[in-house]
This record gives sequence, C-alpha cells and structure tokens, in this order.
Amino acid sequence: MQSHEIQEIAVIGSGTMGSQIAMVCALGGYNVILHDIEKERLHMAEAALMKQMKRRIEKGRLSEHQVTDAFAKIKYSSDLKDLSQTDFVIEAIVEKLEPKRDLFRRLDEITPEHSILATNSSTITSSKLADATRRPEKVCNVHFFNPALVMELVEVVKGPHTAQETAEAAMEVVRNIKKTPVLLQKEISGFIANRILGKLMDEAVYLLENGYATHEEIDLVCKKALNHPIGPFALMDLTGIDVNYFVRQQRFQETGDERDRPAKIVQEKVERGELGRKSGKGFYTYSEPAVKA
Repeated sequence: MQSHEIQEIAVIGSGTMGSQIAMVCALGGYNVILHDIEKERLHMAEAALMKQMKRRIEKGRLSEHQVTDAFAKIKYSSDLKDLSQTDFVIEAIVEKLEPKRDLFRRLDEITPEHSILATNSSTITSSKLADATRRPEKVCNVHFFNPALVMELVEVVKGPHTAQETAEAAMEVVRNIKKTPVLLQKEISGFIANRILGKLMDEAVYLLENGYATHEEIDLVCKKALNHPIGPFALMDLTGIDVNYFVRQQRFQETGDERDRPAKIVQEKVERGELGRKSGKGFYTYSEPAVKA
C-alpha cells in the first residue's frame, strides 16, 4: 500500500501515548479513530488532549483553527468494528505479549486486507505479532517517544516478515505528521534509543540501590554534567514506572538472564502503586499529573 492511499489511521489504546499519537496524526491531516475498550478512558483522553491543546494555543505553538480542525478529525470508539475501513493501525496498549497477539488476531479479521498493522512497542518486536495475522508482510513496529506531542523522532522497524513497501509507507506517514523517522533494517529488542537509554537507567538504579547518591542527585548529574533535558528517575516517572517494569519482565522472559529482571526498587514501587506522574507519586511526588506540551 502506498502512503498517499492512507486516509484513516486508527490508534488502539487511549493512554498518554495512544491519545497523543492520535492527536499528532490528526494535526498531520489524517482522519483518526482513537479506540479503547473503556469509554471512560476515552472521555479522560479527550479531556487531557483539550487541556494540552489549550496550552499550545496559549503559547502560540498552534492556532485555534488548527486545533479545532484536528479535533474534528478524531473519532472516539470502543467498538473495534469501527475500524472496518481504516488504512493504518497503531497499537499502543499494555506492554504484554498475549494481549497484543489477541488484538492483532482481531485486527486481522476486522480491518481491510490492505491495512498496515503497526505496534508502538519498543520491546515486543513485530515478529512476535505477525504470525497472529494472515498479513505478516504488513506488520511492523512504529515507535513514538513519550510525550508524542513533543518528541520528534519515530523509530520504524522492519522485521524479517515486513515488506519493503510497508516500511516505506510507514516512513512516509511519519514524515507527513511532521516527525523524523529512522528505519531499522533489522529487529532488535529496545531498538536504538531505548537500548542506549537502558544502559544509563541500569547504572542509575545501581547507584541508587547501593547508596552512592539519591535519585535527585543522580538526575541532577545527568542534567548538569551530561546535558540531558531530564534525569533517568524523572524520566521513569514521566513514562510510567509500570512501563519500565513490564518492559524488563518481557526482556527477562525472552533471555532468562537475571540481569534483565526489573530492579527491586522498580518492582516495589509498582506493587505500591507508585507509578510516576500518572499516579501522583513515583520517585518524586506530584500535586497533579503533568504532561509537557
């Protein structure tokens, strides 16, 4: 399928990532379906997007016309059957393999044969999902970074099953929504950015758990000495500590290497429900959820 033939994009999962990906696609001119199994989550996503877009208007980054037009292009749905005419799907649900495989089976049945089925996951490569469909050549990873409204880079990953035409169409969609795509010709868990970031995260957690410094001091060093815009612990709070936990769990299941297990401090925070900004507390405490826009 050629990129110019893509008219409608569906985003599955209305959490922070999914909802922002949907808005980015709508701002890029595409008709968008934002799907979630719970209608209440869709209402929350719409309210959050309205707040973020209002802030962007106030800062002069977008005009009221651009925002109004983008919202007019988004349809909110809790019924997968509404995807019967969609051309390009971006899955952004929980970072667990079996729910994703189940979803891809259903998407394969519901969406048109020409539809590209992409996952936003940076841990679960598309080869683990492609055989759940009858169109493996149209399955790939399209990985946005959090917050998707702000971050410019998108990693497009071509699995051994992915057709070149599919990868090219995905790259062009990313360009059309004014993001910068990078194409990985081969799969590898974590892709480029998160593999590099993961090494930094591991070392930061090691230093914290062994009492070398506090999480605030480690974040400060990364910002002031390494010139990072945000420290590793503040970043975990932003993306969700549970996301870090699920990613490491998935990697451990794949490798069996004890070094890939979630860090003890991360597991403890997930067990206490301290998930970061979205829960009001993680490594830091927040008066209200905060999303940079």
